[in-house]
Amino acid sequence: MANPIRLGLALGSGSARGWAHIGVLRALAEEGVVPDVVCGCSIGSFVGAAYANGDLGKLESWVASLTRQDVLGLLDVRLRGGLIKGDKLMRFFSDHFVDHDFSDLPIALACIATDLQTGREVWLRDGSVADAVRASIALPGLFSPIRRDGQLLVDGGLVNPVPVSVARAMGADIVIAVDLGSDVVGRAWRSTVPKDSKAAPVWALPSMLARLGLADSKVQPEEDLPSLITVLSSAIQIMQVRIARSRLAGEPADVVIAPRVAGLGLMDYHRGVEAIAEGREAVARMLPAIRYVLGR
Repeated sequence: MANPIRLGLALGSGSARGWAHIGVLRALAEEGVVPDVVCGCSIGSFVGAAYANGDLGKLESWVASLTRQDVLGLLDVRLRGGLIKGDKLMRFFSDHFVDHDFSDLPIALACIATDLQTGREVWLRDGSVADAVRASIALPGLFSPIRRDGQLLVDGGLVNPVPVSVARAMGADIVIAVDLGSDVVGRAWRSTVPKDSKAAPVWALPSMLARLGLADSKVQPEEDLPSLITVLSSAIQIMQVRIARSRLAGEPADVVIAPRVAGLGLMDYHRGVEAIAEGREAVARMLPAIRYVLGR
């Protein structure tokens, strides 16, 4: 007998911390939780699109294999619109994971973006999935904006970092949200990486740019001030956390899963194994609540 309850997942924004979504989705599947609707914002769109098309296993294998050099190889650095154009990343995404129309996906999907010219929230639910994902992940200052249907689109985290409202609008009776920002504010100012770890600290992007010849690696921070990237990423994190808390208060999810991934920096995409493991742990912590709302 078909389950009459329509279940939605709202996958939040969070840059490299978003690989935790993979662990969340894996753990939910092992519990027999299969959504009817997936709504993603920023990196949540990236992972959600792969999941909706049945490519989560392929994405997980790729993420687990990423090295710091692999991440650098996907960056096409520019100084107009954003530090990263994003074409290399999305070409890889389209070739290996999803390059379909929304109507072809077996699970209903929505990607959230922001119209930079009007400040309006934009729900992308038709046309090319890859184009929608590219718009949704366009973090201002980092990725270049995308023009689509007369709009200039950037990261949806500016307006709806954890898109519970979109899942409700798409008919979800129960919504499980994944909030990647619950513990990030303030963590950028101290490294949580063990001394013997090979992982890059959260402010590693300037050194990456220096190796690419786009920054002076010999310049010392004035009065030990943090780097430009640290300041920008911290400011964006504060903004998104405040917006997420406000929207979740007014548009609450039935269950909020909150992976503890503040130790991962903006560009720590090569630390996917850690993020995936924490995603699984976050689901384990919330299993009693998940089972309760699903009537199990």
